[in-house]
Amino acid sequence: QVQLGESGGGLVQTGGSLRLSCAASGRTFSNFAMGWFRQAPGKEREFVAVITWTGGTTYYADSVKGRFTISRDNAKNTVVLQMNNLKAEDTAVYYCAVRLSTVVSVTPQRYAYWGQGTQVTVSS
Repeated sequence: QVQLGESGGGLVQTGGSLRLSCAASGRTFSNFAMGWFRQAPGKEREFVAVITWTGGTTYYADSVKGRFTISRDNAKNTVVLQMNNLKAEDTAVYYCAVRLSTVVSVTPQRYAYWGQGTQVTVSS
């Protein structure tokens, strides 16, 4: 059974940092694109950052560009989102996801597997 598990969320003050980690199990995801998405209360799930299966190419939402960094370790089946200079508007539940393709997408519906999410709360 495929499982994705996020960790690293929590409460942080504006300007602080958090490091989210996602561990995949059940199969290897080294050939697939992976991504981070988030959903704030009352809003739709939105793209945050995605990474190709090689890790050589990354894409970021404009709202997080320059502050967040996505990376992956295929040997460990993990993907990490380093979040710096956090803002109140970054508050949301963050999800990691796997797309069964080598091609990345910013559309959540194109991702097949999802973690349970981890809460990130940024206090101002």
